[in-house]
Amino acid sequence: MRFLMLNWRDPRNPAAGGAERVTHGYLKALVDRGHQVYWFTHHFQGAPITEMLDGIHLIREGTTANSWLKAARWCASQVRFDLVIDQHHGIPWYAPWWCRTHNISYIHEVLGPIWNAFYKWPWNLIGRTQERWTHWFYRQVPFWTACESTRNDLIKNGVRRVSIIRYGVSTMALPQLPPKSLSLPLRLIVVSRLAPNKRIGEAIKLVQELLQRKIPATLQIIGSGEEERALRILVQDYQLQKSVTFTGPLPEQDKDLALREAHFLVHTSQREGWGLNVIEANAMGTPAIVYPVPGLIESTLHQKTGVVAANETAKALADAIEQLLPVPQHYQYLREQAWMRARQFHWNRILPIASEWLEARARGDSIQGSEVLPL
Repeated sequence: MRFLMLNWRDPRNPAAGGAERVTHGYLKALVDRGHQVYWFTHHFQGAPITEMLDGIHLIREGTTANSWLKAARWCASQVRFDLVIDQHHGIPWYAPWWCRTHNISYIHEVLGPIWNAFYKWPWNLIGRTQERWTHWFYRQVPFWTACESTRNDLIKNGVRRVSIIRYGVSTMALPQLPPKSLSLPLRLIVVSRLAPNKRIGEAIKLVQELLQRKIPATLQIIGSGEEERALRILVQDYQLQKSVTFTGPLPEQDKDLALREAHFLVHTSQREGWGLNVIEANAMGTPAIVYPVPGLIESTLHQKTGVVAANETAKALADAIEQLLPVPQHYQYLREQAWMRARQFHWNRILPIASEWLEARARGDSIQGSEVLPL
């Protein structure tokens, strides 16, 4: 079979993130099953127009403004695909109107308030409005996503068929859970692209809040992005240079070690499609403490694999941590449950399920309503 993925970035794009990691995982699995797989994406400076990546044909043309037109023109010159996957990041590729074959839409999260993080009025309003209308126009197209929050947002916007396939991670859960006491100073960690919607500043404010409560804590920030300078200034304003460190991106082995040594992963994003780094931390025996937002309330099970804060404030995060300190046995329970659950989300469990589902869509098998694919 022949598959085409339409996505604005590929894994070699400097701005690539979790969406590209999971997309790469799914497409490589299709290659491994003997299929022809193409990935049409935006061009970025210095990148070749075509390239092979793990058996996936990468084609890079255009920008946000015109890539869907270039994709339509390119697709018309190719042998017919069995399935075209239109990946939405606020703006779609309009594939149902030009691909001439079976098609589905793939979405990580409905952006909603994220438009406000990147754009000022009136562009944020225009973005949110066109996103809602896009979903209504796509209402007959099957959608594929990772969590119930995104499914519910899509249905609210008119979409009629949404399938949930959980994300997988390549991080293998530790074979045994090593001991780790909830001792001071607390070791907190953030693993994220440093972008406005990720709200890393909230994690920095958490350290300040804990120190004000006489709870010593450190924060390690792993990742890079356009917000780094502003975040460093915030650290200076709070005089937290001794408590907050920036490492930049780390190799996977070093990242896993840092996650293993931390007491908590802190995740304060506006919303997520799931939260890959939550499961990666869990695999290392580290629970997450997160804001109560779409995606994170699914990847973190409150008081079972981590803690969902009562609201979206640093104070609420600090309250949750302070409540755990007198009950170290509950912290150990969170660690154990998180570690055990992370095993369910390794790629070797997820990819066969996802590949069979995609093959069924390429054959034209119908979907009746919404579904959650069992692990």
